[in-house]
Amino acid sequence: MAIDTTPVDPNAPLKKKTIKPINILIGAGLNIFEITTLGQPFEVIKTQMAANRGQSMAQSIATVWSRGGVLGFYQGLIPWGWIEAATKGGVLMFAVSEIEYRLRAFGASGPVAGIVGGMGGGICQAYTTMGFCTFMKTVEVTRHKVHGEGANKSTMQVAREIFAKEGIKGINKGVNAVALRQMTNWGSRFGLSRIAEDVIRGKGEANKKRKLSDWEKIAASSIGGALSCWNQPIEVIRIEMQSQLKLAGRPEKMTMAAAASYIYKNNGLLGFYRGVTPRIGLSVYLTVCMVAIGDKVKAHFA
Repeated sequence: MAIDTTPVDPNAPLKKKTIKPINILIGAGLNIFEITTLGQPFEVIKTQMAANRGQSMAQSIATVWSRGGVLGFYQGLIPWGWIEAATKGGVLMFAVSEIEYRLRAFGASGPVAGIVGGMGGGICQAYTTMGFCTFMKTVEVTRHKVHGEGANKSTMQVAREIFAKEGIKGINKGVNAVALRQMTNWGSRFGLSRIAEDVIRGKGEANKKRKLSDWEKIAASSIGGALSCWNQPIEVIRIEMQSQLKLAGRPEKMTMAAAASYIYKNNGLLGFYRGVTPRIGLSVYLTVCMVAIGDKVKAHFA
């Protein structure tokens, strides 16, 4: 889902944003298109690098390729990637609309309501649909598949076994880190995209109300998305918590604090930024899909 950074008129009558079913369907379709094309390969490479922090990007790509060739880059796509893609936009839209409306009713400004609404929407995404989806996608990238027990298990078999053994808590392992990532990601992306738009518009009263071109929208959102990757340490901690790698000295009970300590002990500060390059690529590609293609599709059905 692309963030609406349109300035809010503080003098306009307060009303809740209307959520049209067609926009939810378009958003779901675009998210599925994005993840099925280049989105999932970026996601898999990012996860591989963050979980195996001693590997370079080239080594990570080679490892992914060894796990099934081209199909190796789509591990976790079906059904987890598709479930996440089809639902996360709708959750975000409903949550942001409700939170923004309530905050504006309490007297908050448009930008503040928008940022807090984005943060709240990100948290809702994590605890409804993204928690177990990101966990299972990470499981697929990091579990042992070369030989021996478990090599031929389907992703659904693995999910059933985890659920039977650990319940809801097990299938949502790392969900608090997902919530923190989503909260900081959407909050910062909103603010950074707005700043980028202002810079692109230029100075002067005449430019303040100038409508951005499609390419300028893409540039502003891409800058906001790329800079919002400052929270990569949270993402690396999340992946470490959900990883299925079995290594000597790795804590059995992987809390956020334990994961952070383990990463720092073994890889230092730079370890927290492993996989940031493919994540930036993912962010820019998502922006192109949702802003460039999304606006055209919405205009067609408007």
